[in-house]
Amino acid sequence: MNKKPDAKPRNPYFSSGPCAKFPGYSLMALQEAPLGRSHRSAAGKARLKKSIEKTKELLALPHDYLVGIVPASDTGAIEMALWNLLGERAVDVLCFDSFGREWAYDIVHQLKLEEVRVFSAEYGFLPDLSQVDFDHDLVFTWNGTTSGVKVPRGDFIPLNRGGLTICDATSAVFAMELPWERLDVVTFSWQKVLGGEAAHGMLVLSPRAVERLESYTPPRPLPKIFRLAKEGKLLRGLFEGSTINTPSMLCNEDYLAALGWAESVGGLPALIRRSESNLQAVANFVDDHEWVRFLASDPAIRSHTSVCLSVDLAPEKLQEIIALLEEEQVAFDIASYREAPPGLRFWCGATVERSDLELALQWLQWAYHEVTKR
Repeated sequence: MNKKPDAKPRNPYFSSGPCAKFPGYSLMALQEAPLGRSHRSAAGKARLKKSIEKTKELLALPHDYLVGIVPASDTGAIEMALWNLLGERAVDVLCFDSFGREWAYDIVHQLKLEEVRVFSAEYGFLPDLSQVDFDHDLVFTWNGTTSGVKVPRGDFIPLNRGGLTICDATSAVFAMELPWERLDVVTFSWQKVLGGEAAHGMLVLSPRAVERLESYTPPRPLPKIFRLAKEGKLLRGLFEGSTINTPSMLCNEDYLAALGWAESVGGLPALIRRSESNLQAVANFVDDHEWVRFLASDPAIRSHTSVCLSVDLAPEKLQEIIALLEEEQVAFDIASYREAPPGLRFWCGATVERSDLELALQWLQWAYHEVTKR
């Protein structure tokens, strides 16, 4: 007998972006937003600068690293880095999910760089990191949001390197330890691990990245919205709250609320523990059910934010499960990414409560048996 669970998750949102709001979230947290004010006013710049400073504090960034708020989410941030920085050296690209493949495509076909090596792996696997030449610039994702695969650690990157390391870390920042001294450019968005609102990206630059921006002028036109330097000098105002275009002060206030929540639960170490605990809940479920498994078979490279699962069912039956769970309002947006192999993807970042995830997995077991007996 397949008994229907009695309890439902309090928060059934498991989307991998935008992600679940933090526990206890309320719109009342946004009351200090300077709405109707210019983002260039003293009040507007102060709130934007506070987001930058709190980000640096929470992530324990090196004191000489810069953080800026940029348009167009993580995509805007990574594209700004690619268009401004690449071309001085040969480029190596690691790609093991759909977004890494997008960056590789843009480097080859949009920037039209000639000296590019692309090292790819299928979904669920990681390329051979030893192939990278660190006299080249390196572009890679830290965590493959669509593949459930992460870089296990950063020691494959030497401290003494010739090229820059440009890392799309949007589903890793605030959930995984990042070796900042080995990373020259890091990009992420508010909408991932802290469950912020969409459309704004964050760009982190090391002194080596700043040096490149001030010594190298790319041989291509750069739209105003992309420009990070002018006449050989970094536009430092971008990293002090003067954004390139008009930001949403409401979204910025939402991000500040999420940063405040992160501090309240114990900062970065606690965020990492919460996400790892969520992965363990999924691992326990997989261990107990032979019909489901991780897309990433190697635990060392298995993501604990974007957790991707394969299910022993035909794709149409899998869609029935997804629809059934949504109909019961117990798990929304858990289908695998459209370009990834058919499966399930549960966001397990820090804003997800383990108790909600465990309840959703009970419902998954029920839905599986409901669908397979039809």
